[in-house]
Amino acid sequence: MKQTSGIDALLEALRQSGVDVGSGGNPFTGKGPDDGSDGGASGGGDRPPRVEVSFGDKFAAWGKKAIVIAIIAILIVAAVAYWWFHPPINIHSTDTWMFIAIFILLPLFLFFSARSYAYKKGTGRYEYNEKKAKTFKIASYLPVIVVLVGIVGAVASLSFFPGNAEKYASILQTTDDEFAQDIKEVDYTQIPVIDRDSAVLLGNRTMGSIPEYVSQFEISPLYSQINYQGNPVRVSPLGYADLFKWLANREQGIPAYALVNMTTQDAEIVRLGDNPIRYSQSEPLARNIDRHVQLKYPFYMFDQFAFEIDDDGKPWWICPVQDRTIGLFGGKTIQRVVMCDATTGECTDLAVEEVPQWVDRVYPADLLVEQYNWYGAYKDGWINSWLGQQGVVQTTPGTNGQLGYNYIAKDDDVWVYSGVTSATADNSIVGFVLVNQRTAESHFYEVAGATEDSAMRSAEGQVQHLGYNATFPLLINISGQPTYFMALKDNAGLVKMFAMLDIQRYQNVAVGNTVEETQQAYKTLLATNGVELADEGDESIVTKTSGTIERIVTAVVDGNSHFYVKLVDDTNLYDFALPRLMGIVAYAEGDEITFNYLDSDGVCVAEEIIGERVSSEAAAAAAKAANPSSADEGAQGAAGATGGDAAAAAGADAAGSEAAA
Repeated sequence: MKQTSGIDALLEALRQSGVDVGSGGNPFTGKGPDDGSDGGASGGGDRPPRVEVSFGDKFAAWGKKAIVIAIIAILIVAAVAYWWFHPPINIHSTDTWMFIAIFILLPLFLFFSARSYAYKKGTGRYEYNEKKAKTFKIASYLPVIVVLVGIVGAVASLSFFPGNAEKYASILQTTDDEFAQDIKEVDYTQIPVIDRDSAVLLGNRTMGSIPEYVSQFEISPLYSQINYQGNPVRVSPLGYADLFKWLANREQGIPAYALVNMTTQDAEIVRLGDNPIRYSQSEPLARNIDRHVQLKYPFYMFDQFAFEIDDDGKPWWICPVQDRTIGLFGGKTIQRVVMCDATTGECTDLAVEEVPQWVDRVYPADLLVEQYNWYGAYKDGWINSWLGQQGVVQTTPGTNGQLGYNYIAKDDDVWVYSGVTSATADNSIVGFVLVNQRTAESHFYEVAGATEDSAMRSAEGQVQHLGYNATFPLLINISGQPTYFMALKDNAGLVKMFAMLDIQRYQNVAVGNTVEETQQAYKTLLATNGVELADEGDESIVTKTSGTIERIVTAVVDGNSHFYVKLVDDTNLYDFALPRLMGIVAYAEGDEITFNYLDSDGVCVAEEIIGERVSSEAAAAAAKAANPSSADEGAQGAAGATGGDAAAAAGADAAGSEAAA
């Protein structure tokens, strides 16, 4: 009786849900209400016919709706994911392939495979259907085929693929040039004396000058090095300190950027007034500069964005557009540039050759170094790059696992500098390369010498008692000599001293408290060690003098012979290095000599001997001929004097002779 009541309740529920189950009998068992006979027409005259419940039809309808809902949900998720991650829609982009693989290919593969298995096994609400199972199985191969196309394209991008090595080697066109002719002697007032770490330290400390911004903003870690009004500087925008600071300040925008002069070490926060930065990397939503530019140019592949300011101090974002020239993913280079106004978000799409002169960072430094390494490795073929390695070179490694390069200013552009070493990466260089970041113009200079890391260790050895650390070297020209220039910093990151080191003879290291003092000491050191310096017309350092040799001695320093000369009535000691000043061997004490020298607080280095040797006898005769009375009085005073008077008279005679000469 209880069972009958339960069935009746279920039938009533089905009737209310719209299922026609009739007025009698059990539609699940087919039995009549009073006996165990069949409820069909053959079972009795007045029994109602059995009614079939269409659960399969209802489930099929629900399944179709579920599929439609699932497709819509996938499309919504894909759209939101695309807006958030904004990968480029470009077949050469690895980001695009990853996005398609995760959000499209993988779901399709799982869906088709599950349907094929269901129809093959007849599981769940799917009846066995071999034809449908085969159709879905074939469909599941489509995502796999797309992935295989990507894999084949990736293999075709590798350097060992036939013909690719030559293509990689030709991406960056490098010419061989003479260092002294191409690189002008640097003006020490424009040498960047600090590195990026010091610039970051100075810039962050400057935030204290704007207390109203300190709690709301922080300086971005970008610190791009550019030339601004003829000076090497690093610039970086402020950014929102966190999400809540963004909510509080997004309407007003970012009010300033940091500017650090690399030469004077002056740092300032430049206020932007009514034209704040509204598009930046600290924006989380629509005004995020990466998202804004990528969605505006959905088919472009962008490289590292650079923050720069034009000659008027207006902030811009420089967005290089990548191109892949080998296979599907290889041979990366820069094809175009998108310039975005950091205030308005307005963008300008330009070819590389159309970029304004004030723009400095079109080609990222990492990319230029990578392109030169392709040239150095594959210029003689892929096999040679691995087996013979004849002529294979590479840029020198840096410190702390980073690439070894620095920046120099030349022709109002920023050039990437790096030493070039052999494939075995020993502690010496065969030359160095300069590459223009705006045009990718590349020059190689053949100079054998020490690597940057060796130079840093050598400079630190000069001040090891102070415990200073050397910055990564900067390449400069000092009197025609390729020279490493480094700042020496204490443990707090502050610049305390400077060092200059001869690339070819890295034992020649000069240090000083100022750049000018270091440069003067370095020139003196080079001249002392017999290095012939180019005449740059620097009269502020080279001085002319003449006099009578009071004392002359010889010594050997680092295997080189030196003549040290003391003149009468002169407190300086002069160093004549051989073999450059071989003429000094003809002179003796008492001879007259005229020469140019480099002034120094210690030993002054002779640069050039002027005229011919004049003996003491010839000098006296010339003095007598020029002024007989003065010479006779001097001689008589010397003869009639005794003790101290004789010495004084002799001094007077010598002075008269010097004056006559």
